[in-house]
Amino acid sequence: METKKFKNVFKQGPISSDFIGTSIAKHQSKTSIGAHNIFLGQVRADEIEGKMVTAIDYTAYEEMANQKFHEIREATFEKFDLTCMHIYHSLGKVEVGEICLFVFVSSPRRKVVFKALEYVVEAIKADVPVFGKEIFEDQTHQWKQNT
Repeated sequence: METKKFKNVFKQGPISSDFIGTSIAKHQSKTSIGAHNIFLGQVRADEIEGKMVTAIDYTAYEEMANQKFHEIREATFEKFDLTCMHIYHSLGKVEVGEICLFVFVSSPRRKVVFKALEYVVEAIKADVPVFGKEIFEDQTHQWKQNT
């Protein structure tokens, strides 16, 4: 049996503001869209047990994660009247202040994009096998606990 290939949502390293801006600009020609909503997940400088996080090193079971992203995408299109949706997640080291998750939804109407974006982000956090190793200023590390 052949395994289905799903869209790869992963980008190596942080997601740049240029990439985000270009993604937004590409939608100006889609004149049926009346609203966009964007979620940008940024690495925080958390203090944990007296140590500051300086970066997160992301890993994933890529094939399984891409399948989960696909399932979330399909479920979101079934549930909400969206024109399009884009999801990108970092792999590798992302420094504090850099973007690690970019979710972009578009619809003819504004109310839909608010509900859809929250649905997508919560589903990603709950169901996608992406793991972050928090790196501290003293170069020690620990696996991140999602909250």
